[in-house]
Amino acid sequence: MKHLLGLLAAGLLLSASASAQKMKAAQVPAVVMASFNRQFPQAKEVKWEKEADQYEAGFEQGKQELSVLLDPSGKLVETETEIKVDQLPAAVRATLARQYKGVKIKEAAKIVAAGTGAVTYEAEIVQGGKNVDLLFDAEGREVKK
Repeated sequence: MKHLLGLLAAGLLLSASASAQKMKAAQVPAVVMASFNRQFPQAKEVKWEKEADQYEAGFEQGKQELSVLLDPSGKLVETETEIKVDQLPAAVRATLARQYKGVKIKEAAKIVAAGTGAVTYEAEIVQGGKNVDLLFDAEGREVKK
């Protein structure tokens, strides 16, 4: 029994470390912060997280909720804009209805890669009591992160 509890605790620690870590603005490297402030001077209520070696800023700009991912040098990697679920492309909604029958879509977003301009769509669903993020291209094909 102790062995099982130890394995469970180790698994929880590993899964917690794999997810994004919240951080204070003062912990964000100066070069990343300067780049963000230059590119998004109108950002309000900015919340920072670290994902692997990149920095994510979630914020409001006007009436939109955005998040951006920046690399350690401050270069923009991607921009994610929250959209209404009914704004997901029809092909994405059809795939969700077919492959994830009866699952509720909580949130949706449009993600644009900074370097290529490639667009993907994110649908956050509740599956098995957990929030799961799924990515799709505009044709409704599921994309791996």
